[in-house]
Amino acid sequence: MRSNDRAIKLFAAVAARQGAKWTYSDSPKFGSNALRVHGKIYAALTRSHRLLLKLPPALIAELLATRRAERFESGGRVMNGWVTLGPEDPGNWIELSEKARVFVEGEAKRKKK
Repeated sequence: MRSNDRAIKLFAAVAARQGAKWTYSDSPKFGSNALRVHGKIYAALTRSHRLLLKLPPALIAELLATRRAERFESGGRVMNGWVTLGPEDPGNWIELSEKARVFVEGEAKRKKK
């Protein structure tokens, strides 16, 4: 199995765990392979078939320090608040995507107040 195929299957499992209906899209548009809460992206499958997550700063620091994740760059610019994970560590995909959903959902609720 190619790593791309593995990543697609892993992301499908993440979506299913979140109760989201998701099908893979070849579209290069950002967010075409994303999961959202209150219209905000919390997890996505990148064009390079890595899991992209929006997480709290302390968790990002921990993941980077332990080399379990990499900073997300777009157009040569580091995007603060976002990290990516490869398909080599599938156990983290579901757990961390759930944390990302809770984090983004909480951010959305705080902004509404």
